[in-house]
Amino acid sequence: MSDQTPFNIYFKELHAVAHQGDAREESFYPALAAMLKAVAEGTGRKDISVTTQPRPIDAGNPDFRLWNGADRIIGYVEAKRPDVELDAVEKSEQLTRYRTTFPNLILTNFFEFRLYRNGEWVQTVLAARPSGMGRPYAAPPAEKAVELQALLERFLGFSLPKDFTAESLAVELAKRTRFLRDVVAEQLALEAERFAIEKDMRKIPLTGFFEAFQKYLIGTLTPEDFADFFAQTITYGLFAARIRANGAFSRRAAFFNIPHTIGVLCDLFRFISLDDLPEQLAWCVDDIAEVLAVADAPGILDSYYRQGKGSDPIVHFYETFLAQYDPRLRESRGVYYTPEPVVGYIVRSLHGILKTDFGKFDGLASDG
Repeated sequence: MSDQTPFNIYFKELHAVAHQGDAREESFYPALAAMLKAVAEGTGRKDISVTTQPRPIDAGNPDFRLWNGADRIIGYVEAKRPDVELDAVEKSEQLTRYRTTFPNLILTNFFEFRLYRNGEWVQTVLAARPSGMGRPYAAPPAEKAVELQALLERFLGFSLPKDFTAESLAVELAKRTRFLRDVVAEQLALEAERFAIEKDMRKIPLTGFFEAFQKYLIGTLTPEDFADFFAQTITYGLFAARIRANGAFSRRAAFFNIPHTIGVLCDLFRFISLDDLPEQLAWCVDDIAEVLAVADAPGILDSYYRQGKGSDPIVHFYETFLAQYDPRLRESRGVYYTPEPVVGYIVRSLHGILKTDFGKFDGLASDG
C-alpha cells in the first residue's frame, strides 16, 4: 500500500504530534479532520465539510461535525485521547446523550473507531495500535485500512429518512430539543462565568434573552425554566417556519418564514438565524432544522387535518411533540387534544347556563 494513502498520512501525523511532547487531545484534531476530509473526497463526496467543535464546555456537542456546509448534516465524531479506553467512554453519561440524540455517530481515540446508528453499536475497527506511538522514528502502520475505509464509507453514506409520521417526527424533534435544552443551560452557566471576568454584554447573548423573558414574560423564570422554554420555542418556531417555507429549509431560512407579528419570536429568530450564533447552539439548531427539512411536515399536518384534529393542526401537533419531549410537563399543563365539536358543545352549554341560571343575559360576553 502506498505511503501516501489517507490512513498512512494520518498515522504519520498522529505520530509527529505525539512526539512533540506536549500534545493534548485537541492537538490531534487537525490530523483526524484532514483524514476524514480526504476519505470523503476520495469517495466522490467533495461537498462534505469537517467542522471542529470549540470546547469551552466539556458536556457540549461532539468534537466534529460532517456536513455539506449549508443544510445537510452527515454525522458527528466524538474523539478522546489516544490513551483512553473506549469501553468506559461508551458507558458514560456524555456518550449516552450523544448516542440518544445523534443518529450517525463515531467514537474514536484516533486509533479505534466505533460507529453507532440510532444509538446502537454497528461496527468497530482498531485501525492501528497506539503502542506504536512510543517508537521515536516509525509511525504505527495502518493494520485495518480496508475495514476502516468501509466503516467511514458507511458513516459518510448516512442520510435521514424522509417518511416520518407525526409520531416519529415528534420523537426526533423531542430528543434533539432535550439536548438543546441541556446545551442552553450549560451555555448560560458559561456566560455567567465569562461576564464575571470580562464584563462584556456582547458575549452573553443568552443571558440577555433570559433577563428579557424574566422582565416581560415570566418574572419567576429560573435558568432551568428558561433553558426549557428557549429550547421548546426554538424547535416549535422552526416547525412553524418549515410549514410556511417554500423550497430549501435551514436554520438561516427560518427567520424569513416565521410570523413577524410576534415580536419576541422575531427577535429570537433574528439571533438564531442571522446573528453569529455560538457554535454549541448552532450545531443543535442546525440538526433540528435538518430533520424538519427532510420531513414532509406540511403533509403530516394535512393528515392531522383530515383526521379531524381541528382547523389549526399545527397547534395540536404540540400535544404529540410534548408527549415525547416531556410527558410530565404535558400532564401538568393539560395539553391534550379536544375535538372542536366537543369544545363547541362545552362553550355553548356554558353560554346557556350563564344566561338561564345566573341571569347573565349576554352569557360569555357579560362583563362580570
